[in-house]
Amino acid sequence: MAVESFRDYLQLLESRDELNHISQEISWNLQASAVTMMADKTDDTVPVFETITNPGETEAKLVGDPYRGARRRPWDRIAAALGLPDGLSGDEYYETTIERLKSPIPPTVVNEETAACKEVIQTDGDVDLFEFPWPYIHAGDGGRYSNLHTMITTDPDSEWVDWSYHRAMIHSGTKASILFLAGEQTPNLYYYKYERRDEPMPIAIAIGTEPAVYFSSVMWIPTGRDEADYAGGLKQEPVELVQCETNDLHVPANAEVIIEGTVLPDRRLDEGPFGDYFGYMHGPRRSMPVFKVDAITHRNKPYIPFCVEGVGTGHDLNSSSTMELACVGPDATLGLRTAGFNVERCAPWRFTPRTVYTVATERSEKGYLHNLANFIFTTWGMLHVDFFVFVDNDVDPLDQRAVLEAIALNADPNEDFYQFGVETMPKVPLNIYQTPEEKGDAETGTSKTKTAKAYIDATRDEESPTVPSYLGDEELRQKGRDTLSRAGLSLASPTEGDR
Repeated sequence: MAVESFRDYLQLLESRDELNHISQEISWNLQASAVTMMADKTDDTVPVFETITNPGETEAKLVGDPYRGARRRPWDRIAAALGLPDGLSGDEYYETTIERLKSPIPPTVVNEETAACKEVIQTDGDVDLFEFPWPYIHAGDGGRYSNLHTMITTDPDSEWVDWSYHRAMIHSGTKASILFLAGEQTPNLYYYKYERRDEPMPIAIAIGTEPAVYFSSVMWIPTGRDEADYAGGLKQEPVELVQCETNDLHVPANAEVIIEGTVLPDRRLDEGPFGDYFGYMHGPRRSMPVFKVDAITHRNKPYIPFCVEGVGTGHDLNSSSTMELACVGPDATLGLRTAGFNVERCAPWRFTPRTVYTVATERSEKGYLHNLANFIFTTWGMLHVDFFVFVDNDVDPLDQRAVLEAIALNADPNEDFYQFGVETMPKVPLNIYQTPEEKGDAETGTSKTKTAKAYIDATRDEESPTVPSYLGDEELRQKGRDTLSRAGLSLASPTEGDR
């Protein structure tokens, strides 16, 4: 059974000896993120900072990268949060998650009296963001951030409710700037609907939600579909929502903190720099829309999760890279299958989220792969992801060694590397190959200069040599496993090993 709240999730981690309660006083100013980064780098337990320097009246606690997966099996904690069995292989986890996404369950609305997020209600002059210990995550960041939350808004022209996860930089007790990059669903609602009508956009930021809520928020759910329904599908029962105090939005009832407000039209505040998921400090500061806070509701002594972005490059995992692999990957696989493509699995590069994706497919004809790339780059938009690698369906996209081997052995540099949409494709400025001048300072936050997308055909040709036949002999493989077991050696598959 899926866990019902963020606190239940922390208890689950504790029952698995995967939680580290730190009682000594820790500062929100770089110290909490430094400890979290080291835990990420060493594949250690998830830190909970029980005593924060100057925590404010809320006595809130910080939790560092709670969804970061174990290095050998990065999907395990997310699987446990969804009530899935222990020990699932990557393929089993993907297929189980896909099946749940096929059966969305609408949410239910509960009374305010039963909603945990309403234990404390602050409106008007009582609102003060600095009562909470928002972390200063990287030296050089433009400010303190909330960056592991679900942002909720609605389409003014329909009943569609959109959940997303855009970061917020705290400016004052009642204002923050939101990273809105045009081309993504929530920013599009703001730039092309609310702001053009000179209307404020109502939003709520839900922090410390039950895991299924956040997992659905990071997925590529199609425009017009409510993520709340898919969160219900993931947990196999309805998500409970409650109405906000100052607007008509409904928010997860058991969240640790709810911040209500509006994104103002034609108003901007600086945002960034920030140590982004690429592993580098992204800058310069850019003008981004202003979030004006109208109310804050929260549980007593709330837990505030955060992600140390940037540590996901190279050897390590964090919440962002883990959820890209374990949440977006299954959703993207389902999306390609629903579109009619014969896809075994679509998975992101394990340690650098939103950069490279690998697609394993049974069909490797040039025209088929080009049509698949055309669908991906034009239908999905692909503001973040710049290239895909296509491999045969017997190559595990979760095994980066196998993917690199497929590129090295099968991809002809003269024939199998393709540029797509040369200098015509949109790109967010969160990259390191465009200069500051090329990124520009467009009001909608996209790069001034367009870019190309690319894909690599790393599938085998028909005349390619085949692997030795004995590798497919299950009887011989079982004898090998038995021999290893008797010798006391690990039976971990390549996918589960360190990369």
